[in-house]
Order: sequence, then structure tokens, then C-alpha cells
Amino acid sequence: MTAVTVNGRSYQMPQRPTVVVCIDGADPEYFTDGLARGILPALQRFREHGVYATAQAMIPSFTNPNNLSIVTGAPPAVHGISGNFFLDPETGNEVMMNEPRFLRAESILAALSRENARVTIITAKDKLRRLLGHGVEHGMCFSAEKAHEVTRAEHGIDQVNDLVGWETPEVYSSELSAFVMEAGLRLYEQQRPDVMYLSLTDYIQHKHAPGTPEADAFYRMLDQYFSAFDERGAVVALTADHGMRDKNDAIGRPCIVYLRTLLDDWLGVGTTRVILPITDPYVVHHGALGSFATIYVTPEVDVSQVGARLRDVPGIEYVGTRTEASQRFALPADRIGDMVVISDHTTVLGKAPEDHDLSLLEGGLRSHGGLGEQMVPFVLNMPVHEAYRQRLNVNLCNADIFDFALNGVALA
Repeated sequence: MTAVTVNGRSYQMPQRPTVVVCIDGADPEYFTDGLARGILPALQRFREHGVYATAQAMIPSFTNPNNLSIVTGAPPAVHGISGNFFLDPETGNEVMMNEPRFLRAESILAALSRENARVTIITAKDKLRRLLGHGVEHGMCFSAEKAHEVTRAEHGIDQVNDLVGWETPEVYSSELSAFVMEAGLRLYEQQRPDVMYLSLTDYIQHKHAPGTPEADAFYRMLDQYFSAFDERGAVVALTADHGMRDKNDAIGRPCIVYLRTLLDDWLGVGTTRVILPITDPYVVHHGALGSFATIYVTPEVDVSQVGARLRDVPGIEYVGTRTEASQRFALPADRIGDMVVISDHTTVLGKAPEDHDLSLLEGGLRSHGGLGEQMVPFVLNMPVHEAYRQRLNVNLCNADIFDFALNGVALA
């Protein structure tokens, strides 16, 4: 096979080792700030000799739906992952969307693997591992978070800590992403897999703005790894699952619209159910507060009237019905609520004050999920064919990154 077709797109089999990195929470400002101060030399080379652009992430701009869009080349309406967390219509329970049974589409990685490409997938957090690795037959898939638990039978590799030479890092740390990059580089040097997908964590971006010492140290570290892969002959492609914005007022307090509190006051307790799809097992750095929510209502509630009232609430940017939102944002209609609410770039959405522990948010809140966090980097270390250059400013999205890396790169 010279190519595979996945979700309506054709992808060439890798012509040389290809490393795609999803830099979780990598708002483009981190790159522009670092480049302006000359602290990212590898990225500077990529900008001069390859591709340096921005693209749109999928809405909601959360981790799970966007990682799956990247590896399937398709929107949530196709792959089925509508958030990190959702209300399962089959059971009526609120659950994490981290099980392969929720997937509705094959990934590019699985299709390449089926044609004997050697695939390596390394995630920072274990919540993504089974989704990203589903269907991969020839390769390995493991997380930095659970590196000490890997087995060859389940993950395709063992003794990862010995390979890297590090203990498993703390999950709330920049070292978790560094572990992913170091493990990826070691495996690249030893095995030269055909395709490598490295998915990082946004701990630093949630805690530290561009230009801070902590952010500088993190992006310098990443830049060194980008350089190492580049020097070893890989096609290096960089994008992100979402951006990140400061969500605090002038004196550092989080700006929050508590949806359930409002709706209970307007309609009565028990008439609505608010789902926050940012919710995952790692809430210390965001308190389950993001800029996207879905609302389920009882049959007697007039959705149009509730929507009109919500649109007048300061901090809310978009309110749409299930049909409107699924069409505008290419979401699976059966996995979102009767209404979708998106806050503006300064505001997050919560349920009620008692549902969120703000004491966890030391130093204030930086979060994501809405239209304000939709722009992400789109970078390759090599030039692309003219037809692909012309696409850089036309509806480019993060789900195009494998298309550019496998089909678009102009190899010498």
C-alpha cells in the first residue's frame, strides 16, 4: 500500500519518520513571545524554512475532542468524542469519554498500522491512551503518567522508566511532558518508528502565562527536543488541542458564570442539568471550570426563552440549540445537551459555587473551551508543496496536521 484512506481523506504511507506533537494548551502567544525574544532557535528555523501558521481547533476547545480530531483528521461529528466528559444518553450517567466504545471512526494511526507502518503513541495523561491507541496493531501506546505500569502485552513495550532513565513524574508538573518527549526521542533513536504521535499536558499553560520564567523554561525544553528530532531527519509537525486564556478579573478573582444557579433561580430546581465537558480526573489546575457547557432541560422548558435570557448574561458569547450547535461546530447531536453555552475569552462556566473548589486555583485561573481558545499553532520543520502552501490561510484546522505531514511535505 502506498496510501490509506481514513474518514474520506487519503494519506500517503510515511516517506520518512514522521513525528507529530500535540502541545496541550499551546496558545500561539507562547510561540510568538518566545520567538520575539530569540529563545526558541529550532522554532525559528522551522519558521524560516518550513511552515509557521495558526489554525483553528475544534469546539469545544478541550483535550479529548481535539486529540481525536487530530488523529482522525475529522471533526467530533465524525469521531464521536464531544468532550472530556458527557452525559451518556444510553445510561443517563455523567461519564468520562475515555473508552474506545465511544469512538465512531478509525484513526489515521490505526490505518497506517494495519498496513504495517510502525506506530508509536505516547501521551502525558493516561486518560487519552486507550482512545488514541485503539486499533493500532503494529506499535506501542503508553502514557507518561503510568510509565511504571506498562507491559509489553498491553502497551507494546515494558521497562519505560529504564529506557528514559527517569522515575515516573508527578502528574501536575512540566516533567510529565518532558518525559513524553524524552521517551519519544529515545525510541526514535533506537527503533525509528514510521509515525510517532506525542501528546503533552497543559499544566504549565494553566499555571503560567507567556513570558514568565516557568513558561520560558518549558518552551525552551520543548524547542530542544524539536531540534533533536529535526537533526535526526524526522518530519516534525507541531499543533495543539486548544489555546489558553486568563480568566480573572482586575484583582485576580476568576470570572465565573454559574449556570445551574441561574437556571434554578429562573426555572426552579430540577428542571435543568448542566454538564461541563472540561471535567476530567485532573481538576487541580482548572477546577472543572471551562468556557463550554451543555444544558439538558425537562420537556416543559421553552429552550428559546431560556436561550434569550442566557444571551443577555454578561460573559456569555454564544447560546445555541442542539441542532444549531451541532451544525455550526460539527458536533455529534446525540452527545450534547438541548442547549450549548459558550462564554467569552475572559469568562468560564460553572454549575454552582458549592460544586467548585476555588482554593485549588492558586495564582488565579487560566482555562479554555470556547471560541477565544480556538487558535493554535500549526508548524512543520520542512517546506510543503505549493498546493498546501495555498491552504495555509484557508480554513486551516489542527485536524489537517497529518495531511500536511504525510502528503504535503516537499521532500528533497
